[in-house]
Amino acid sequence: MYREFLRKPLIDLNFKYAKVHQRIPAVLSRVEAQAIICNAKQPFRLMFSIMYGSGLRQAECLSLRLLDIDFDNLILHVRQGKGRKDRTTLLAQSLLPDIKAQIERVKQLHNTDIKSGLGSVYLPDALAKKYPSAATSTKWQYLFPSTRPGPCPRTGEIRRHHLHHTAVTKHLRHLVRSLEVPKHVTCHTFRHSFATRLLESGYDLRTIQELLGHSDVKTTEIYTHVVKRGKLGVISPIDGISEENAGYAFA
Repeated sequence: MYREFLRKPLIDLNFKYAKVHQRIPAVLSRVEAQAIICNAKQPFRLMFSIMYGSGLRQAECLSLRLLDIDFDNLILHVRQGKGRKDRTTLLAQSLLPDIKAQIERVKQLHNTDIKSGLGSVYLPDALAKKYPSAATSTKWQYLFPSTRPGPCPRTGEIRRHHLHHTAVTKHLRHLVRSLEVPKHVTCHTFRHSFATRLLESGYDLRTIQELLGHSDVKTTEIYTHVVKRGKLGVISPIDGISEENAGYAFA
């Protein structure tokens, strides 16, 4: 404003940045998470299950491709996550049947696209030039493809991208409203709940930090404020009072 409009030189400004207040994340209880996931329709049920069971962000879950799933080692490969970082996280064994069923649906859909003269998918970075045939390969297809193909915003080529995030958000919002969950729930709430459950189970912060992909462990420490025993594992004195001692008389 000073340089372009007022045409005045900037003087030395003496100020401090406002302190950013740390917000405690909303966390679903086990009962609430189960109610939302079990009442969701496919493929949203599987998506919510992966976000809750593996700690993925919504964009990371939508960007999963078939080759990112390691069934033998029960690992999910997250490529180009937040900060363009790659990482691995755990894959829940209970989700294997649903994931395999989803993969079969993707393969059938991909074969239909191939017969229609389509079947190409967007490849990250320069992979499309390095591997020209990879764009139509089955393993590079999205685990959660969109319901219909559309033009690529970069090239205009008709491709089948992954599901749009608004479809996932709308379905979750409808579930939360119909189930009357008394919390502000978003897809990121599943990630918060994943970290909190691990912390409650006794896993150390360093392990949780690696699974979540946090650069700084201070970001992971926020979850110590939402576990039942608090940051230092302190139990409230009132929890040790019972009615059995109510009749005790002092000498």
